[in-house]
Amino acid sequence: MKIHLSDHFTFGRLIRYTLPSIITMIFTSIYGIVDGFFVSNFAGKEEFTAVNFIMPFIMILGGVGFMFGTGGGALIATTLGEGKRERANRIFSLIVYTAFSLGVVISVIGIALIRPVASFLGAEGELLENSVIYARIILAANPVFILQYVFQCLFSTAEKPKYGLYITVAAGVTNIVLDVLFVGVLSQGLTGAALATAVSQCVGGFLPVIYFARKNSSLLRLGKTKIEGRVLLRACTNGSSEFLSNISTSVVSMVYNSQLLKYSGEDGVAAYGVLMYVCMIFMSVSIGFSVGCAPIVSYHYGAGNKDELCGLLKKSIVLLAASSAFMFASAELLSRPLSLVFVSYDEGLLALTTGAFKIFSFSFLFSGFTVFASSFFTALGNGFVSAAVSFSRTFVFQIAAVLLLPLVFAANGIWAASVASEACALIVGALFLFANNKRYGYMKNRMH
Repeated sequence: MKIHLSDHFTFGRLIRYTLPSIITMIFTSIYGIVDGFFVSNFAGKEEFTAVNFIMPFIMILGGVGFMFGTGGGALIATTLGEGKRERANRIFSLIVYTAFSLGVVISVIGIALIRPVASFLGAEGELLENSVIYARIILAANPVFILQYVFQCLFSTAEKPKYGLYITVAAGVTNIVLDVLFVGVLSQGLTGAALATAVSQCVGGFLPVIYFARKNSSLLRLGKTKIEGRVLLRACTNGSSEFLSNISTSVVSMVYNSQLLKYSGEDGVAAYGVLMYVCMIFMSVSIGFSVGCAPIVSYHYGAGNKDELCGLLKKSIVLLAASSAFMFASAELLSRPLSLVFVSYDEGLLALTTGAFKIFSFSFLFSGFTVFASSFFTALGNGFVSAAVSFSRTFVFQIAAVLLLPLVFAANGIWAASVASEACALIVGALFLFANNKRYGYMKNRMH
């Protein structure tokens, strides 16, 4: 039975509607780390370090997609909730066209600046050359990478979350097959891994364009539109939290790398890369749930259904609590097996990575709630609060923790920094939820 945004959402219906988005994000994370796996095991530790070193800068430039996807998605879903479907389609088209155009500009600038940026961040010699080679190929595909992020969010808004999953699987399989061919068989190393990722991003970005440009059974279709500065400003402002989160996460990763080079050398950077790859998979559960739930929240907010908003918030908190406990337990049990996937060839690096993982995994107990809190306020159209929650979580507390804790606990303080920052951000998110209840009325009735 098809689920509509206008439905009443029980636990079962909420899980069924958000599950495709969760699986999509998990699969995106899995094929996103395939490059790391092949580079580490077939090219070597130096090339693997280069990928992890330059990736934060690449992700900053790709974060525009999440800004337009989440901010625009909330605006589109709210408009649908108000019963203005034709208007929603014009906004949808404007968001897609603008995101792609901006992606082209960003790609040109990024390719031109990548060498001085990598050098400024501390890369020298072989690390610098490897970073530039990998980044330039990836940045050439940045416009479609941005589209891929946009559509991952908007498929749920169009009531077609499963289609988003199908396209992500197609892109993921493309990446995996080409990694096997280019890196494993043809021994093309960094160049092959980057080409595999770029081609897969073309699949993930262009297939949705073909679907939405044709007559389809979803709520949305690409068509004629016009430039509306106010709409774009609202979408960017509302999605600014996700963009800031992406930027701050990347900046924080650079600070982590700098601190790790100081306390643990290049092995520390490699170990952190493994943690980030695995963290992507675990965090994708919370992100996928939040992305899938956001259009439901926006729709019922636009329709004025406060009872449904209340039920959605309560059910989401219950589901997030269960998933957070499961992820923490899994991370503790699987710390060594997951580390073995990437660094089995170096016993010292394996021990360092496993020990770091056991400390870092405590952050999973808190992170899901703050990710959802930020997304919840984006869905309500409150970009300011969403940005405040996200920025405190991904930047303010992270920077403070990663700079201060190592002074007391040395390298272990770096691994614990994420735990401390996520716990502090949880408190901030909870305070904002209580403070804004009077305005939105999402804590009024009992769960039913």
